[in-house]
Amino acid sequence: MPNIKSAKKRVKITEAKTLQNKMFKSSFKTAIKKYTAAVEAGDKELAASLYKDAVKIVDKAASKGIIHANTAARKKSRFTLMLNKMGA
Repeated sequence: MPNIKSAKKRVKITEAKTLQNKMFKSSFKTAIKKYTAAVEAGDKELAASLYKDAVKIVDKAASKGIIHANTAARKKSRFTLMLNKMGA
């Protein structure tokens, strides 16, 4: 454990930020799972609405540094392809 006051504060801040990142990652993964489940079920209307949510949360994750920008672009591209294949 740190002895210096600023180091103690950094420990508290790190714990809080770690918790926030875990919460965000959890909601991120949940949104992706819901979208893929809707696509696999073949429910186009539900998939279209969940697509918007999934893309939004992927963009937010990239902007917060949770995932890399290229990973976000790849995921969004795959989501779009999954949605477009449903319409064909």
